[in-house]
Amino acid sequence: MSNGDGFRGLGWAHGALTVQRHAAMLAPVTFLLADGRQVSPMQVSPWAGAPGTEHLPGILQRLRGEWPCVPFGYSVPGDGAPEPWARLMEPAAADEEVHGHSSNHNWTWEPSDAESLRLSIDYPRDNPIERLERTVTPDPKAPAVDIMLTVKARRDCRLPFGLHPTLRLPAAAGGARIEPGRFREGRTYPGSVEPGREVFALDQGFSSLARVPARAGGTTDASRVPLAVDTEELLQLNDIAGEVALANEAEGYRVRLKWNPEHFPSLLLWYSNRGRQAAPWSGRHVALGMEPICSPFGLGPATALADNPIAKAGTPTARAFRAGELFITRYRIEAESL
Repeated sequence: MSNGDGFRGLGWAHGALTVQRHAAMLAPVTFLLADGRQVSPMQVSPWAGAPGTEHLPGILQRLRGEWPCVPFGYSVPGDGAPEPWARLMEPAAADEEVHGHSSNHNWTWEPSDAESLRLSIDYPRDNPIERLERTVTPDPKAPAVDIMLTVKARRDCRLPFGLHPTLRLPAAAGGARIEPGRFREGRTYPGSVEPGREVFALDQGFSSLARVPARAGGTTDASRVPLAVDTEELLQLNDIAGEVALANEAEGYRVRLKWNPEHFPSLLLWYSNRGRQAAPWSGRHVALGMEPICSPFGLGPATALADNPIAKAGTPTARAFRAGELFITRYRIEAESL
């Protein structure tokens, strides 16, 4: 089913989904659970497509759901960051786009059968990446969606890359629980995502989401979302087993994400908790990013390629792509009743 050229949708026995051409973002997705209830776990930003959004950076114009990021992140200067992060971080180039070309531009619809949606995007000729292809396929037997991403490079390169599933949260603080797969170490962000809105301690390690070092001292439970304070924060879980779930206890369902941990050895958790006050955020964005990555947080290609603390600890923060080869990764989003 098609809604003009900007959106296309699919329905199946266990749900319905929509993919937009802009950034190939997947949302909304409605799953029909075994008990007959319908749930829609993916986030759609409150300003998506509103008048005036055409002047925003491409990634923000219709921000929603899940999409691939090649490269992942955006270069950030190291002002205020602790060593050795500070000397590895650098300002973004004038033409650098947040989360790469594919996150900011329209994709092309490709021919597909009645059970899938396929899109592609060609990168500028001076980019080492030549093309991305994306296939979204509902599971005919379950409330689940399988996604395939293909990356073709025109030149040998190493880049951070990742996936960007972003989930809707219940209204009440702590109404949902993050359930990560087994991971080797967690790290707090080596800076301030939104100055003045920090919750977690600067550049600290942890072993449990329930006990994350806090900026004010002691620990805080980062497994319960939304957080009770207005904040914008990031945590990274390294050498994770390739699975994470969000148990939305307030609404009685669990949404689970599975991926290949050899491709994405880390999970970035983005706590967007009314912390950004500037437009279009305007203190009204409440969502959780559960983002499989091969990247040091979202600190951009230069930091990803450097001997940063995460890479030094043994977790890759960039992936090698070979000219002319097709790199293929597959992942899955599924839902169930609690």
